[in-house]
Amino acid sequence: MNQEPKPRFFALIPLIVFLLIYLVASIIIGDFYKMPITVAFLVSSVVAVAISSGGKLHKRVDLFCRGAANSNIMLMVWIFILAGAFAQTAKAVGAVDATVNLALAVLPDNLLLAGMFIAACFISLSMGTSVGTIVALTPVAAGIAAQTDIALPYMVAIVVGGAMFGDNLSFISDTTIVATRTQGCNMKDKFKVNSLIVIPVAALVALVYLFQGTEITTHPVIHEIEWLKIIPYILVLATALSGMNVMLVLLLGILCSGIVGILAGSIRFWDWIAAMGTGISGMGELIIITLLAGGMLEMIRYNGGIAYIIQKLTTRVNSKKGAELSIAALVSFANLCTANNTIALIMAGPIAKDIAARFGVDPRKSASLLDTFSCFVQGIIPYGAQLLMAAGLAAVTPLAIMQYLYYPYLMGIAALLAIFFRYPRKYS
Repeated sequence: MNQEPKPRFFALIPLIVFLLIYLVASIIIGDFYKMPITVAFLVSSVVAVAISSGGKLHKRVDLFCRGAANSNIMLMVWIFILAGAFAQTAKAVGAVDATVNLALAVLPDNLLLAGMFIAACFISLSMGTSVGTIVALTPVAAGIAAQTDIALPYMVAIVVGGAMFGDNLSFISDTTIVATRTQGCNMKDKFKVNSLIVIPVAALVALVYLFQGTEITTHPVIHEIEWLKIIPYILVLATALSGMNVMLVLLLGILCSGIVGILAGSIRFWDWIAAMGTGISGMGELIIITLLAGGMLEMIRYNGGIAYIIQKLTTRVNSKKGAELSIAALVSFANLCTANNTIALIMAGPIAKDIAARFGVDPRKSASLLDTFSCFVQGIIPYGAQLLMAAGLAAVTPLAIMQYLYYPYLMGIAALLAIFFRYPRKYS
């Protein structure tokens, strides 16, 4: 019963069906968001149950349900619910606008480019969402570009790069949550490994922006700083960095946002409750995808599909370096196919964990590599939500932004160098 399943290619048919429905159909249509990813997962999940060798139909369905409802999946669902509630309540009370205004207020004019990058890094680190950061800062970046001689795509690319920094490192980012849960390590430990790889890159990029910055002749409009409304983000960041459980961090953030909003007069009690409901509802698609992916991957594992992938990926792997490269390739390929780094991590995480266990890769390092390479790919693909959102808000093309994406490109290079040179040594 507990024997490792034999490697079988046929078990990967549900994954192939998913790629055909989502990726190929999207290419043919020419729109990567025309085909709902939930529909693609639904069809592939049905195929997984249909072709499984698990016996009668009710037994196969039961196996699928066990995969969808395992403890890691359900914990992620809980965290997604709390993250959605916090993000929406913070937005409703004006904490987002207050944080953006503070970032602009403290930036010297001659350091605007580097300062905008640092602001995007800080906001995305606090919010845990790259898209949220892009939505908040891109209009500001576009306005600054309009008032100066800074190229608009260049200014937008600064925001996208900073947004991907926080997406990769934040304790409340979906990618961090999934990467650490699938690899079985603490967020704080993953953060330590991850920061040693990407913070030097962020510092280098900030220096590049510092020396390439154009002298600003006009100033952006800055409103009075609302210190009270900034407290929720400061609280979330401080408690997360202290190592507190992420669920408690988010609960405190939700409670603090409500109290601050009521004290500041920006929302009433029932507005706060409604904002939480809206935020939770907004996470519905991600929760559905997580459940379907969990069930489908369990069917693939049971029938030997994951064993087959590991066998092929590790045929010529005889070292930790090779194992880490295979983990990087796996999540990068999954991200290219799904255009969603969280979904790519959900799909690649269990396989990466098996590879890491087989070759003795530190779970903290494997989690860091998974998160970093998923964010690297997500930050540069022109059909990803981040570039599409930024391009739409700034009225430019994604390809125009891509040439200026200094941080995502250098982040990918740094992650590769970390594999080849066994860095950080303590975790290699």
